[in-house]
Amino acid sequence: MLIQLSIRDIVLIDRLDLAFEQGLSVLTGETGAGKSILLDSLSLALGGRGDGDLVRHGEDRGQITAVFDVPMNHPARLILRENGVDDDGDLIFRRIQSADGRTKAFVNDQPVSVQLMRQAGQALVEIHGQHADRALTDTAAHRALLDAFAGLSEEAAALAGLYRSWREAERALKKHREKVEAAAREADYLRSSVDELEALSPVDGEEDELAEVRARMMKIERVASDITEASDFLNGNASPVPEIASLMRRLERKSHEAPGLLEETVSLLDQALDILSNAQMEVEAALRRTEFDPRELERVEERLFALRAAARKYSVPVTALPALAEKMVVDLAELDAGEERLKALEKEVEAEAAAYHAAASSLSAKRHRAAESLSAAVMAELPALKLERARFMVDVASDAGNAGAEGIDTVEFHVQTNPGTRPGPIMKVASGGELSRFLLALKVALADRGSAPTLVFDEIDTGVGGAVADAIGQRLRRLSKTVQVLSVTHAPQVAARAATHLLIAKGPVDGDVSRIATRVTAMQPEHRREEIARMLAGAEITDEARAAAAKLLAATD
Repeated sequence: MLIQLSIRDIVLIDRLDLAFEQGLSVLTGETGAGKSILLDSLSLALGGRGDGDLVRHGEDRGQITAVFDVPMNHPARLILRENGVDDDGDLIFRRIQSADGRTKAFVNDQPVSVQLMRQAGQALVEIHGQHADRALTDTAAHRALLDAFAGLSEEAAALAGLYRSWREAERALKKHREKVEAAAREADYLRSSVDELEALSPVDGEEDELAEVRARMMKIERVASDITEASDFLNGNASPVPEIASLMRRLERKSHEAPGLLEETVSLLDQALDILSNAQMEVEAALRRTEFDPRELERVEERLFALRAAARKYSVPVTALPALAEKMVVDLAELDAGEERLKALEKEVEAEAAAYHAAASSLSAKRHRAAESLSAAVMAELPALKLERARFMVDVASDAGNAGAEGIDTVEFHVQTNPGTRPGPIMKVASGGELSRFLLALKVALADRGSAPTLVFDEIDTGVGGAVADAIGQRLRRLSKTVQVLSVTHAPQVAARAATHLLIAKGPVDGDVSRIATRVTAMQPEHRREEIARMLAGAEITDEARAAAAKLLAATD
């Protein structure tokens, strides 16, 4: 519930701190005293629209702080937690309104968006009046209120889960169907590519290995031609070895004829023959080492060029060909299995849709029955509120083709204000005063179901008096047993039923008549009679009015 409201520098209010209790609290005072300022301030603290004109004249900014005490599992706390706002202890809503029109919003001293403040605020307070634009006047909320009245909220939440499952299954089916259709369009290309890559059978690291072998063989091929030429020179017909050997033998024979002349030459020629012989053997050995099969080089080059051609064709590096081959095999396998998976997903969607529609039809039937009960409960309240000729109807329109997370039903509150007139939506048919009383009857019928913990009624007794005003007071008092109720009222019959009576008045600040401010006083029992007497009699309070006020207070004790 709302436990405290602090206002600083808003219109006629310079400084105001109000504490609220459980039960029914009424705010009374003369016209223009500032009752609407209190409600505008509370609305601003709950995320209502800001306006620089709300700031008290001469001040740069105004501030409103509203403090709430609600259970830890209250929806407002859940909203704040989901948005990362600390919700330990009381919930403190603070709004700063600058004179230039800018505003700042805080919850528990954390900056928040006005949208988040409004969302959480709507779970804490409902404001109703002749020109209210929130809560029960919002047709989008009618279905939730009907569910709350009938105890169907959990069933509705379960239905929302079924709806999400159904839609998720549909999205999975659509995604898989698109994938299968895309794969089918490329099936021929995919199959030929798989065949080509399987025939090629690329291996990780193969390109580098082949390139290295090819480079080595090409180098050997270039060196081998020179080695062959050297071998031909040393071992062929042009070899100098036979001539040197013949020359050495002739000189060796002549050396006996001239001792000491040719021995050294013969020795050197002999060494030369040995060296040449060794060179012949080494050249032959080198030539044998350079021997390779030219067809092997051709095979290596063909393999290397084939890998690189495939890489260019598929626009990937050669190193990525093995992974590409595996992926294409998987894609082809998925294509082959796609139809079976598609059929399985179609069956899953059918099952999810069937489960949703069965639950939606069951919930719809319960809503139709609950609509009759809620209509009857509201109708029972209307005669005492001087709406005995009116009718209240909960219109439930069901359309299985218009399925949603909330079900297949559209719920709207309709009224008929007079016999013979056409029923229609409550906001279009009911006048301001009638709307207030219809809403009060509806809130009484709903009791604490589907309600915010604090209800504010702004002059819903306008234009009525006597027994009708007393009936309104009775119902506000009854509501206050389950939720906190705040009512701005001009009806003494309503004021007399309050547990807390706040008097709103305006007057000079510290005796300075040039400065006027609104003040709020929590009235003690001995002063309440005088205020209720004023509400009965007007400007001049008579003894008869005081007696009538005392009678009203006594009747409501």
